[in-house]
Amino acid sequence: MSHPTLHPRPSQMPQATFVAHYGDIYEHSPWVAERAWQRGLGMPQDSPDGLAELMAQVLRDADPASQLAVIRAHPDLAGKAAIAGGLTQASTREQAGAGLDQCTPEELARFERLNTAYRARFDFPFVMAVKGSDRHAILDAFATRLMNTPDEERRTAVEQINRIARFRLEARTTLTAGTAEDSSKGK
Repeated sequence: MSHPTLHPRPSQMPQATFVAHYGDIYEHSPWVAERAWQRGLGMPQDSPDGLAELMAQVLRDADPASQLAVIRAHPDLAGKAAIAGGLTQASTREQAGAGLDQCTPEELARFERLNTAYRARFDFPFVMAVKGSDRHAILDAFATRLMNTPDEERRTAVEQINRIARFRLEARTTLTAGTAEDSSKGK
């Protein structure tokens, strides 16, 4: 069984190329990719799992202020930026995949109330890797996580962000593989 490989291979990229290619994996936080490259890339990081784990460890090892900056770079779920079309392409796809673009007015109002309560309690947005979830599960998670302490919730948000990054790397591999197949058919 072969393991998916990222193309071009991260281990063969100079730093600037690597950051240009993978700096968007963590929402508006290319420093995660910079630090991952500085730690050293080998063949294990040429797979989505290997690169995801290295980048996740960079975020886990970061000081709390840097972690909070990454958390705060994320948009509210079903928030004003989503409604106004101000999300990154990745965030737009992820939120739509969970059905957040299909909320009823009542659900949108509940999201707004929970986003407000969450930000008041933690001073950062609620972050959840929504792939495989629906808006009902997300609303339930909101209510549960509001009970966490600020430190617990910061750590939870970091792990959710790392899950998002893994999903983004996996999607990029799938897109790369599909693109390579499509281009070879034209020859």
